[in-house]
Amino acid sequence: MANVAILELSRNCAKTVEEIVKLERKIFPKHESLASFFHDELKKKNSGLLYLQVDGELAGYVMYSWPSSLYASITKLAVKEQWRGQGHGETLLKAAIEKCRTRKVSRIMLHVDPLRIPAVNLYQKHGFQVDTLIQGYYSSDRNAFRMYLDFDSS
Repeated sequence: MANVAILELSRNCAKTVEEIVKLERKIFPKHESLASFFHDELKKKNSGLLYLQVDGELAGYVMYSWPSSLYASITKLAVKEQWRGQGHGETLLKAAIEKCRTRKVSRIMLHVDPLRIPAVNLYQKHGFQVDTLIQGYYSSDRNAFRMYLDFDSS
């Protein structure tokens, strides 16, 4: 049985940041990648990053922020190809949702390519709803669903 751990990135964990940047460059097209300004994103006080290790190896990560007291945003969720389909993306998503809940926001928003069916299904499974389709969000020929998850105000 594999040893799986979710860890919160500390601001001075350079080796892990470099591994995440490599994964970011491999998974996302250059114009969608945060790799070139990843370090700047991590310096922001209103952002966080959780990463998942399997037997000590980086398997995936999720980046989130809370730009206001009203909502949070999941800006990236990525799992290495060999670790996909094993529930690691779901584990990361659940952990990010819980972190955002601690910020007392009423909504979490994210964007996802409608053609990434497994990702759309994962978000919907956890209560996210499609708000709108944004034409040309990623590039002139790639759109995005804007999705949201509302929390009860009770």
